[in-house]
Amino acid sequence: MNPLFQKFTTQYETAPFSDIKDEHYLPAFKNAIEIARKEIDAIVNNKALPNFNNTTVALENSGSLLATISSIFFNLNSAETNETLQKIAQEVSPLLSEFSNDIRLNQDLFKKVKMVYDTKDSLNLSGEESMLLEKQYKGFSRNGANLTGEDKATLRTIDKQLSKLSLQFGENTLAETNAFELHITEIKQLKGLPEGALEAAKQTAAKKDKEGWVFTLDHPSYIPFMTYIDDRSLRKTMAIAFGKRAFQANKNDNQQIVLDIVNLRLQRANLLGYNTHADFVLEERMAENPKTVLDFSNELLQKAKPAAEKEFDALKTLAHKDGIDTIQKWDGAYYAEKLKKQLFDFDEEALKPYFKLENVLNGAFTVAHKLFGLSFEQVYDIDTYHKEVTTYKVSDTEGNFIAIFYADFFPRAGKRNGAWMTSYKSQFIKDGVNYRPHISNVCNFTKPTKTKPSLLTFNEVTTLFHEFGHGLHGMLANTTYASLSGTSVSWDFVELPSQIFENWCYEEDVLKLFAKHYKTDEVIPMELIDKIKKAASFLAGMQTLRQLSFGLLDMSWHSITEKTPSDLKVKNFEENAFSNTQLYPDVTENCMSTAFSHIFQGGYSAGYYSYKWAEVLDADAFDAFKETGIFNPTTGQKFKETVLSQGGTQKPMDLYKQFRGKEPNSDALLKRAGLLKE
Repeated sequence: MNPLFQKFTTQYETAPFSDIKDEHYLPAFKNAIEIARKEIDAIVNNKALPNFNNTTVALENSGSLLATISSIFFNLNSAETNETLQKIAQEVSPLLSEFSNDIRLNQDLFKKVKMVYDTKDSLNLSGEESMLLEKQYKGFSRNGANLTGEDKATLRTIDKQLSKLSLQFGENTLAETNAFELHITEIKQLKGLPEGALEAAKQTAAKKDKEGWVFTLDHPSYIPFMTYIDDRSLRKTMAIAFGKRAFQANKNDNQQIVLDIVNLRLQRANLLGYNTHADFVLEERMAENPKTVLDFSNELLQKAKPAAEKEFDALKTLAHKDGIDTIQKWDGAYYAEKLKKQLFDFDEEALKPYFKLENVLNGAFTVAHKLFGLSFEQVYDIDTYHKEVTTYKVSDTEGNFIAIFYADFFPRAGKRNGAWMTSYKSQFIKDGVNYRPHISNVCNFTKPTKTKPSLLTFNEVTTLFHEFGHGLHGMLANTTYASLSGTSVSWDFVELPSQIFENWCYEEDVLKLFAKHYKTDEVIPMELIDKIKKAASFLAGMQTLRQLSFGLLDMSWHSITEKTPSDLKVKNFEENAFSNTQLYPDVTENCMSTAFSHIFQGGYSAGYYSYKWAEVLDADAFDAFKETGIFNPTTGQKFKETVLSQGGTQKPMDLYKQFRGKEPNSDALLKRAGLLKE
């Protein structure tokens, strides 16, 4: 029996991963699509006059089985993929795209949705009901419902192509990441590398039946290598390998895929009446239009660039002392670490013993308990897709079940790089029952070794808190409709819950809760806490410039108004986009766009700016906690009720103003980054 054909009978209705085999997915998808089609047909064929319940709510509730199967499959395709899953994804994605278009382009269904929408003012709907109806109507109108027959067919073709190209882009990037390794047999070449990184590299080599040390492009291996290795030629080798992923004129090359995706997105936007893909995307974001994004980005660029250039000069001066005439990208992290030690007597490695993974996670749990009254109990009887995944039952102060939380923290060959939050089941309310969510955090932290537990860098600590903030947004969701629940908000608002949660990592009262030496259980010394605080804005100008450069590259690709010429070079286009933000000399062999998964595989196209946008929100919002106390339960409850639990039931700025009492001010961010003096 295919376990995906029926409702899960496990406790809390969690996914029975052990029972699900690769061969189950394709028939399950086809079965679920058929069920969903029948649900749509029932709405269309209903002879009763269209109303909110028989049309809007019925459409919202359709396809629930398909949504469950999709969440399981595509989450695993990111966290624990294999060749079989990748082939299934290539086959299934066009089917899903076709089905999605069958709904969006179903004229009879759209007529019913429009009839309800046109009478919305007389329906006495709640705010959430009004938002559901509006989003549903726009879901049709912004996806071709008003097109003619021929244009609808073109849109279908475009969406199928985009679906396959996006998958191929991700597969190529993962293949390139996995294909490279640096095998070192002489310990003298690894001078400068900390003991923990050496041990991890030796462990990697042993798994590959090799002597010595093996380094990969996975972040836990790559980042310490680039930060500490004294041998400049080896840093160069690693940096170029990382930077030329999918830019090597081989079977995994993504250059043509980038151009194809960009052109298809432009064609799609034009078909729907928009000048550019960015115009299409931003219409439904807080920013609303490309001009707002570019003005916002250029204002920050103007304020950050002088500081960035001054910081870069300091790195160059340090490198010159070592006889380096021209500092390169592979020197950046290395000399940044040296400069940090020089300025603050700050050593990232000295911090790691205080950041045992389990302790940091418990620290995040404790902050969530103090602010929002949540308790996390590790449970061992919930099925997982890999032995490294841990599971937790989340409850409130009264013992009510709130969510299931999955934690998957270590790199594997089948897992893509980076860190993300996702869900296996959304929260929603139906027939008086509040169905609670199943939320997952997926990261790539340093694995435990034979002699040490997983010890995090401070950057990894903030990453854990960041993704956990997303997780809280999902766990604390409390809306009626799944499509408005949790993180189903504007992309330039979705980063607020994650980025605000990072702020607690820098607070003394928080660090004392979990930053304890893994051997002695000694609480992190005050002097190290002081150094963390002083170093918080270290190279903030350069980091701001870097983030802005990614956002401007994204906007450049998605603001084009004409199809790219057949001879356009991705590398040349990228260089032009980076021209105002470039500090280091260009590296001919490298290209970012070909591995820029956020915008060509993920959902951030014309939206990468949202990280910086949300930083303004989070800095301003965290000021509210600093004003009342970082553990103030009243402020925590207000943030929970106005932001975390509301999902997409109201416009983001309205939710923000309900919490803060005013619109955000960028001064809080600039002050925090040291770019604006008090």
